Amino acid sequence: MTGIQARFKLDWPGFTLDVDLNLPARGVTALFGHSGSGKTTLLRCIAGLERAPVGRLTVNGEVWQADGPAGPGPFGGLGSGAVHGKPGSHWLPTHQRPLGYVFQEASLFPHLSVLGNLRYGMRRVPAASPASLDQAIELLGIAHLLDRKPDRLSGGERSRVGIARALAVSPRLLLMDEPLAALDLKRKQEILPYLERLHDELDMPVLYVSHSPDEVARLADHLVALDGGRVRASGPLAQTLANVDVPIRLGDDAGAILQATVAETQPEWHLVRVAFAGGSLWTRDLGLPVGRPVRVRVLARDVSLATEPPGVTSIQNVLQGRVDAIADDEHPGLALVRVQVGGSMLLSRLTKRSAALLKVVPGQAVWLQVKSVALME
Repeated sequence: MTGIQARFKLDWPGFTLDVDLNLPARGVTALFGHSGSGKTTLLRCIAGLERAPVGRLTVNGEVWQADGPAGPGPFGGLGSGAVHGKPGSHWLPTHQRPLGYVFQEASLFPHLSVLGNLRYGMRRVPAASPASLDQAIELLGIAHLLDRKPDRLSGGERSRVGIARALAVSPRLLLMDEPLAALDLKRKQEILPYLERLHDELDMPVLYVSHSPDEVARLADHLVALDGGRVRASGPLAQTLANVDVPIRLGDDAGAILQATVAETQPEWHLVRVAFAGGSLWTRDLGLPVGRPVRVRVLARDVSLATEPPGVTSIQNVLQGRVDAIADDEHPGLALVRVQVGGSMLLSRLTKRSAALLKVVPGQAVWLQVKSVALME
């Protein structure tokens, strides 16, 4: 079986991790949640840095952990023996797991050059190859940094070296624990394009821990929302974010993700039109060529609804759709409305008073006025 199957139950004083996940074999899976939700604990269990007494972990069919009580249920029989038909539990220690781990701090050896740091990490992994090292250096754009010592690197450069070090060991799974958390906004913007390259070019699963909706929206393919050590939602990113019945608390960051293509540019206005399944939207031109696939983020707070076609207005993005679902928002005076536009879903945040005045109900035809669109390369 391909992909990652992760089942863990771990009890600490005041906290319980209890998860059962099936994750894709490729692409970026974001483990999202507020501080204390269990994101890093789950990542450490997958890495083998924490051993959940009840758990099973398989990565692309290879069993890395199988422990737990005998009997039926999601964990039943793991400890009394169901690993290849042999009795006893199974545990692969961290140093035998073919993974790369990127921490918040790169923690580079100060006495070694960048190249020395990269090669040091490869010593423990016989399978690591010079080709893997060369690929990591190219992907992260650090060839010009190889002779430098860590004290001559910026925060963003250190982070890129840390990621390259994790890739140089030829991992079959990449774990990233809030790799941008220690960086300021400028450094984050510097490193995000490199993370997008990893997303596009790596043929392996990446588990990315974050509490930033912006990072999740830009990088993830699959979303796991954690709260109190339990999974509140798990699924493809666009589908999961558009599910108004799932309590993923994003506040002002609630919105929809659209897969689109650059369809037209208007250089005189510095605008670009992106087409998606259901319509198109105008947004700022970032210099991308026509035909380029892009990801578009539309926040619910930037979408208003009308029950009749809007007249002359400064809002140029007007779409026609049909109300699919309505749910309470975080504030008692607000509602989230999910609207189907062709083959896509958008969210709109309304006051409940506005929803009542418009008599918004599922199945109703509406017009959406989209005030702002975020284009992600």
